[in-house]
Amino acid sequence: MTEDEGVEPNRLARRLGTFDAVVVGLSAMIGAGVFSAFAPAAGAAGAWLPAALAVAALTAYCNATSSARLAALYPESGGTYVYGRRRLGDLWGYLAGWGFVVGKIASCAAMALTFGMYAAPELARPLAVAAVAVLTVLNLFGVHRSASAARVIVAVVLAVLASVVVAGAVRGPVPAAGGGPDVSPWGVLQAAGLLFFAFAGYARIATLGEEVRDPARIIPRAIRIALGLTLAVYAAVAAAALGTLGPAGLAASAAPLAETVDAAGAGWLVPVVRAGAAVAALGALLALILGVSRTVLAMARDRHLPGVLDAVDPVRRVPRRAEIAVGVAVGVLVPVADLREVIGFSSFGVLIYYGIANASALTLSPEEGAPARWVPVTGLALCLLLAATLPAASVIAGAVVFAVGFSIWLVRRGRIGAAGR
Repeated sequence: MTEDEGVEPNRLARRLGTFDAVVVGLSAMIGAGVFSAFAPAAGAAGAWLPAALAVAALTAYCNATSSARLAALYPESGGTYVYGRRRLGDLWGYLAGWGFVVGKIASCAAMALTFGMYAAPELARPLAVAAVAVLTVLNLFGVHRSASAARVIVAVVLAVLASVVVAGAVRGPVPAAGGGPDVSPWGVLQAAGLLFFAFAGYARIATLGEEVRDPARIIPRAIRIALGLTLAVYAAVAAAALGTLGPAGLAASAAPLAETVDAAGAGWLVPVVRAGAAVAALGALLALILGVSRTVLAMARDRHLPGVLDAVDPVRRVPRRAEIAVGVAVGVLVPVADLREVIGFSSFGVLIYYGIANASALTLSPEEGAPARWVPVTGLALCLLLAATLPAASVIAGAVVFAVGFSIWLVRRGRIGAAGR
């Protein structure tokens, strides 16, 4: 029997093992922020950047643990959208899915723009649109091929980051680096919120629950491995950049890792780092489109999104219409989006999303695999706290989007109630 035989109609095929799931998570996390998040984070936290990284990692650990326990119990596409509906009720699951889809479409646009800006700044937007189109088509050929492409991308990016770490270690601190900005506890939390954006990719693993073999075993393991590897990479890169440029130099940098190797006397590596950043952004974009389309599919199945999106290709076993819809939405947003604004907006949505995941995990019983109670409690508190540290414009825009989503839910609920009478 082939791996596609016996698959229920309109269901996705379980093709991913532990290695593929880890690679999908790594490509999303490492590509999402390691080339861009350190500079604004250093501007907020200064020399306390490692402390901010630790807070972001703790938040990510709590979220990952809660998500893993829930994903093992509900191995379906949709992630927290599914968990919220099952544990907290239809509204909370819907709001999680709404925030995830809207926020991550913005994140897709951010990654596409990052690719364009590193590859050729003067052609950034046309290249970004082209990247969205190409990767959407790639996803249409199946999740296994997408995971295979992610392997190559992760290998390239890790090699580039290793070169940055080695260059910084060999050169050592630059004497004129400077002391960095004044720092307050609020600044450290703000930096943690910015750095959390770079950790959020492990959600891609949970949203692929319907395509993972033995999800109860593989999903928790893959999330822990991917998160641990990402933290180790981020810590090493942060130490190299902070030690070479200093807090002030890192905060003022437009391309921190490229400037790190240049200041370390390895200017020949600058084009390599720029190419690595472009590849990393492509890896993040690939995984993001993959994950968002699965949540769109799950919401369409429940008619929280148009039912026409509830379709799985009978040959490729992928949600073709959902993937095309996500690709089109991102392609429309890219020409008008501002990189910094969409990152802040996406961060707000994803923190609320994980807040709902932690709240869902609080309802688990020991028989259902509940994590230690401090994990979801801490995760929920940190999600809300870090969301509050984001720029006011991001918080306001995010609140408006959630209000719009809530209004749509109310209208839909009223129509269903009227039809039932």
